[in-house]
Amino acid sequence: MSELNGAQALIRTLAGAGVEVCFGNPGTSEMHFVAALDSVPEMRGVLGLFEGVVTGAADGYARIAGKPAATLLHLGPGMVNGLANMHNARRAFTPVVNVIGDHATYHKQYDAPLESEIEPLAEWLHGWTRRVKHPSDIGADAATAVAAAQDPPGRHANLILPADVSWGEGGQVADPVPPRSRKPVDDDVVAQIAGVLASGEPAALLIGGPACDPDGLRATSRIAAGTGAKAFVETFPARLERGAGLPAIERLGYLAEQVQYQLTGIKHLIVAGTQAPVSFFAYPGKPSDLVPEDATVHVLATREQDVVGALAALADRAAPDAEPQPAEARRPELPSGELTPQNWVDVVGALLPEGAIISDEANTSGVLLPMATAGAPQHTVLTLTGGAIGQGMPVATGAAIAAPGRPVLNLEADGSAMYTISALWTQARESLNVTTVVLNNAAYAILRMEMQRTGADLSGPAAKALLDLSRPTMDFAKIAEGMGVPATRATTCEELADALRRAFDEPGPHLIDAVVPPLL
Repeated sequence: MSELNGAQALIRTLAGAGVEVCFGNPGTSEMHFVAALDSVPEMRGVLGLFEGVVTGAADGYARIAGKPAATLLHLGPGMVNGLANMHNARRAFTPVVNVIGDHATYHKQYDAPLESEIEPLAEWLHGWTRRVKHPSDIGADAATAVAAAQDPPGRHANLILPADVSWGEGGQVADPVPPRSRKPVDDDVVAQIAGVLASGEPAALLIGGPACDPDGLRATSRIAAGTGAKAFVETFPARLERGAGLPAIERLGYLAEQVQYQLTGIKHLIVAGTQAPVSFFAYPGKPSDLVPEDATVHVLATREQDVVGALAALADRAAPDAEPQPAEARRPELPSGELTPQNWVDVVGALLPEGAIISDEANTSGVLLPMATAGAPQHTVLTLTGGAIGQGMPVATGAAIAAPGRPVLNLEADGSAMYTISALWTQARESLNVTTVVLNNAAYAILRMEMQRTGADLSGPAAKALLDLSRPTMDFAKIAEGMGVPATRATTCEELADALRRAFDEPGPHLIDAVVPPLL
């Protein structure tokens, strides 16, 4: 019998399959997993104080690293605490291996206080799930989980680990299992869509997923330049490459009215790596399907297919002589005076470092950010894919661990920040190069907008109070300092610029509490 216990075999198998980081918030059932970390130095353990930080960090890590991290979650309640950011990762099609501890198999019958059914929770993620039965199975199950997480387009793989399987002897390490590859798009599909583009009828191309990398953007730009089709990026891409030298392709709007305007007159909508647009919410008297009524939707490539290859093939066929249209290097002038929703983005655009990663959860405060940064040095943007707020700080944390040589800028709405603000503690503990700018407008401004759009009456004092974040107004600088993150407060463009320069120049995390009036 192997001298390894189940936990040791599990971690060695994960590390052998390329999973090098485990974000965790463990409990009693996971103690043997925690102890086993010291026997596998290839695995880096990172502690989050709340499971939403753990799951969001794993999402951010994989979006940048291009491979999964693991999470370690304590029983069903720990998983529930992490589900909101697991939902965002699901919508980003991020590969994540979740190790979910459970009571020992013989203990479950006693209905202890933390007893819960984990499988139904895992089903909600629409991923892959397996309960490990015996230490001798754990390596094979783990290797299969890593491969399953990377099955195109990416998903959650949930490995349920009973405590007695973790501590039991006879653990077996398994070799990595190769993940499936993306399937090519048939030439006939490319030819058919090239014919649509050649018809002369107004067309639009909507891209998402892997198409938002440089090669996908260039192919999309060629198609637009050569055929006259409009080109759009999905509203909330998991990862979007931007900046000078890359095509600046417009994102679809968040508001249904914006999308309807952008697609006005379109007769053909070609989608690649995403789905046809729908309204984020239902609104009285307004459509949910945002494709024009007389337009036809054509699928060039699904999320599971070789999206970038299909776009390149379409560009070669439909626009063989066209060249991509890169954004020119251009920065806004540094503004001066009191911060406003319009000018703070110009400070960012003027100072953004080359190779930066932006974790964007600015929400209503960040409406003008894409225009301010289009000509900045090349950078990566990670957006709120699933709409469950509280993603920005954890995703920034994971991204910084995946790319320690790149500066990470987290643009964070104040209400969203409070969901997972303990991520600051993890950033300080791990000495991560994350600069967080909290857009402090003391309001749920996005809900003020939604109240108007749903037709609900906002005039009553009780309604107004539920959308107000004052009484007391939060001091994010003091909160950050209490978690070991140097912080400052900015009320003017000059103060914000000075704070950003210092944060980018100094190692480790920083927070800037930027007082910006609400847009609405």
